[in-house]
Amino acid sequence: MMRLLLMVMRSRFSHLLQAVSFDIRVAMSVRVQTEDFDAGFEINQLRKARRDVGAVVSFVGQVRDINDGNEISQLTLEHYPGMTEKSLHAIITRAKERWNIMDVLIIHRVGTLQPCDQIVMVAVSGGHRGEAFAACEFVMDYLKTEAPFWKKEVTQSGERWVEDKASDDDARERWNKTVK
Repeated sequence: MMRLLLMVMRSRFSHLLQAVSFDIRVAMSVRVQTEDFDAGFEINQLRKARRDVGAVVSFVGQVRDINDGNEISQLTLEHYPGMTEKSLHAIITRAKERWNIMDVLIIHRVGTLQPCDQIVMVAVSGGHRGEAFAACEFVMDYLKTEAPFWKKEVTQSGERWVEDKASDDDARERWNKTVK
């Protein structure tokens, strides 16, 4: 009897549980997690969070199957808990100071991933597309160089740590140049 009552309560009040879940997810702008994510769902949450959103711009990065000419069979991402989230929040704060945007979401996965698995999502909502595009690119460029993540690839030749790339530093530095 009790089990039947619980089942009825779950079915009758599931919409309330979903509403609570919705509010919690929208409030979080940074998530570092092992689980995969649903980019469409996350974009929808940003889009629906405010009535004045005119644009949502997103980037989703995934594990490549080849890097530096070597076939990748596995990628392990490590991070420094606490410091990583603080760094990501600081990047978001810089973006919000620079552009008139409404919200920023960063989801970054850690753990062992396979080629084509999603690694990172950056999504920015704003009143207009121009500022949302710029802020999204800025966040990704800074995330690549300033957030404490480390990548180890497994190739046919063995394991190797992924080195920082000068192109990532160049991408970040272009935001520091003044536009005339």
